[in-house]
This record gives sequence, C-alpha cells and structure tokens, in this order.
Amino acid sequence: MAEPKNDDFLDDIEAAEAEAYADDMSEISDDDAELDALRAERDEFKDKFMRALADAENARKRADKQRREAEQYGGSKLARDVLPVYDNMKRALDAVTDEHRAQFAAVLEGVELTMRELLNVFKKHGIELISPAVGDKFDPQVHEAMFEAPVPGTKAGDIIQVSGEGFMLGERLLRPAQVGVSSNPG
Repeated sequence: MAEPKNDDFLDDIEAAEAEAYADDMSEISDDDAELDALRAERDEFKDKFMRALADAENARKRADKQRREAEQYGGSKLARDVLPVYDNMKRALDAVTDEHRAQFAAVLEGVELTMRELLNVFKKHGIELISPAVGDKFDPQVHEAMFEAPVPGTKAGDIIQVSGEGFMLGERLLRPAQVGVSSNPG
C-alpha cells in the first residue's frame, strides 16, 4: 500500500506543476497579447505621425508655390489695366504725320521716350510684347481671331492683318494679339 500513496503523491506534484505551467503560460499569453496590442497602437501612432508629417510638408510646398506665383503674377491685374495706356500711346504715335513731326518734334520726342520707358518697365516686370507679323501662322494660344477672310496668295490659318498687340506675363497670357486670319482653302 505504500507504493500507491507514492504514485498519488507524484501525480499530485505533476498536476501542481501542470497547473503552475498553465498559469505561467496564461500570464505569458496575457503579456504577449498586451505586447501585441501595444505594438499595434505604436504602429498606428507611427502611421498617423508619418501622415501628419507628409501633410505638413505638402502644405509647406503648396504655400511656397503660392508665394512664388503671387510674387511673379501678383501684378497681373495692374498690368492688364495699364495695357490700354500703351495702346493709346501707340495709336497716337502711329497717327503722327511728317507735318506734325516737324511742328511738334519736342512733344513727340517726349511721348516716344515715355513709350520706351513704359516698355522698359514692362520688360523689368516680365511683361513681353506679342507682336505677330502678317504671314505668321495663327496660334490660338496667343492670338485672338477678330475676323476671317479669303485672301488670294495665303493659306488658311495665315495672319492677314494685325489689329492689336498682345502681352504675356511670364508664361501667362495677359491679352492675346488681335489678328485677322485667312480662310483660303488653298
């Protein structure tokens, strides 16, 4: 009978060890689960941080681009408003006859100097003159067709008359050049 008691005792030890092992394993499983949850939370915060960092960088780039555009094109409204002054001065100079030139030489010289100064200011601020010539090809990006007419000796799309000059501010069109275009089929 002594032997069965010994086996029971060993069984009790094995059961206790198994129970302690199970408790340890459940603690380890709980620790692993908590660690996994912390890792997932860390990854989520890292993702949010990276997105916020990318958003901030994009906002900085966007603001920098808007600042550059405002610097480059900010005066376009004023420039557009000054273009009729150029047109009027050009018409006045084009209307001068040789008789007027001799009679009002000093005044005309002053108007010509003012016109040159206006063109220098335009150039200084990046405003370029679009001055097409008769015979050039019509470009809808920089020209405005005022009329079409069949003119002998021209091809369709050729400029046959220039009504008004155009202007560009950098890469933006302030005003297209106004032209007449040939509609000759041949």
